[in-house]
Amino acid sequence: MTTDAAMPSTLRLLKALADESRLRVVGILANGERSVDELAAQLDLRAPTVSHHLARLRDVGLVSMRSAGNVHIYRLELDALRNLSRDAFSVERIATFADNVNARAWERKVLRDFFDGPRLKEIPASRKKRTVVLEWLANQFSFDTRYREVDVNEVLKQHHPDSATLRRELVGAGLLEREQSVYWRPSASADLAKPRP
Repeated sequence: MTTDAAMPSTLRLLKALADESRLRVVGILANGERSVDELAAQLDLRAPTVSHHLARLRDVGLVSMRSAGNVHIYRLELDALRNLSRDAFSVERIATFADNVNARAWERKVLRDFFDGPRLKEIPASRKKRTVVLEWLANQFSFDTRYREVDVNEVLKQHHPDSATLRRELVGAGLLEREQSVYWRPSASADLAKPRP
């Protein structure tokens, strides 16, 4: 199921369970079948109120009904409850709820924090933040161009005075390759968009 399809069904399910009385109905039915009148007596609620709660639980497939003469008997659908636990609350499913969230937002924040316009204020101490900065710097170089060390330094000095450290960091991170004094971007690198800090 895609994220777009999964989200509404999970929301319906959570809304159905987001009520104390409905949770108590589920708890009672987990111990066995009950009629509306039995549930009403146990919950100290009116029968129409219980019927309303049962209808909400039936809509999401957690409760089913069978007739016994003139009485409707309700039971908890254990398979539906197991599926809910396995599917709706799995780490994988919950993680998909963020699929449409812009995954680059944190990287943009790091760039805003460490850059003042095109100038890098400082080289981040955190490896994760440093990687974001290095990827941005690597994007200042073309894939199809060989650069002399002096040219690499010139590009890097536009952003920070310590071009030697940045150059070594770019090579160490595999974002630039070097042979003797010639540098280039490895073709396997993803050509990321050049976000502005």
